[in-house]
Amino acid sequence: MITRRAATAGLATTLIGLSGRVSAPAQPTPQELAAGLGKGLTANLAARPAPQRLRPDAAKDTELWAFNGKLDEVTRLKHGQELAFNLKNETPLPLSLHCHGVRGPNAMDGAGGLTQEPVAPGKEHEYRFIPPDSGTFLIRPCVIGGSAEPTERGLTRMLIVEEAAPPQVDQDIALLVDDWALADDGSLALTEPAPMGRLGSFLTLNGKPTSQRIKARPGGRIRLRLANACNARNMRLRFDGLKAYVIAVDGQPSSTFEPLKATLPFAPGNRYDLLVDLPTETGPAGMVMAMIGNGFPLVEIVAEGDKREALPEIAPLPPNPRLPEMIKLQNATRRDVVLKGDPQTNTPWAINGAAGSTSASLVKVKRGTPVVLTLKNETGLLQPMHLHGHSFRLLHALDDGWEPYWLDTVQVPENKTIRIAFVADNPGKWLLASTVMERFDAGLWTWIEVT
Repeated sequence: MITRRAATAGLATTLIGLSGRVSAPAQPTPQELAAGLGKGLTANLAARPAPQRLRPDAAKDTELWAFNGKLDEVTRLKHGQELAFNLKNETPLPLSLHCHGVRGPNAMDGAGGLTQEPVAPGKEHEYRFIPPDSGTFLIRPCVIGGSAEPTERGLTRMLIVEEAAPPQVDQDIALLVDDWALADDGSLALTEPAPMGRLGSFLTLNGKPTSQRIKARPGGRIRLRLANACNARNMRLRFDGLKAYVIAVDGQPSSTFEPLKATLPFAPGNRYDLLVDLPTETGPAGMVMAMIGNGFPLVEIVAEGDKREALPEIAPLPPNPRLPEMIKLQNATRRDVVLKGDPQTNTPWAINGAAGSTSASLVKVKRGTPVVLTLKNETGLLQPMHLHGHSFRLLHALDDGWEPYWLDTVQVPENKTIRIAFVADNPGKWLLASTVMERFDAGLWTWIEVT
């Protein structure tokens, strides 16, 4: 639960649909494609070794890999523009890149081993499509059996598709949170296996040590886009002294709300868009904290300079017209997804009794079919799961409505069951996989097929 208002808001606005429109196709129309071609963003992403001193007091560089040698770059484009990027694999491992949260065409999903052959060392591969939705997304490795190491070495990049009419803000700031498993000398400690997921010992923001300072005018408004790039670190974010309003979850517009108890759950792959209003007086405004142990400050926000003229009240982003107003749960195809595994007792990670395999899908449905997945976590660990190619609703426990936000990455608490619902409107083969990269590599994944 993200907000105390979720249950009542979900019931009031989204009772089980006996009528209502079906979502528009996730893919752009031919007219949209024609309008976007030649007007987009083209970039080269060279994945290569980029050793650098992550910890300032370290004796050695950290053996990182980075796109174009940098950890802090962001890919930005306008909604409706074509995105084209060419992956050059200059690492020693096979790679493919998944745009996490983007409901794009299946051939461009970047699920290495399912939707494409991984790109061999020394080879190149072009990804080209028009993102159907605006929002905050991630570009990250996705190779079946081989995602953990390239992710831990730094191959994650934020992707921002800007709205045609974004909310009025003074600054739009992307913040990529990551942790790193460092030895005492500052080198990467990757020699020991981490079957439950590798937890880092050093936290960064956009590849630099925390905490970092953001300066804005008194009375100003900033937009924070927060994304979790950790291999396995589940945490909570806390907003100390800040008036923060969530306007999007996992890239999709949500009901605008203040986080319950000023905190938000933050699993690997999760993203939040927030608006923060600064006080009208100069001085410290507040902190964004990562609730690890006693808490780590990520960002300090300071009001500085001349007072800004008054801004309009914060308003929700327009809803995404490509997502359904209603999901006909009474017509849904339903499947159980039972998560098991315990590395401490040598019990392998499995879904419905087996490790992930490309030979058989979890479910095969026709395009436009409502789908309900019952995720049963029979492990002693919280399990974050990501569905490719679709956004879904988190259902209420009694199947009588859903929360007023969309997700593509959900946290399933240990020894608990949750249900998610979506309209399978994007044809192709789509992974449902752990976002803890070591668990994904070890087989905690399955897939659905939409025809």
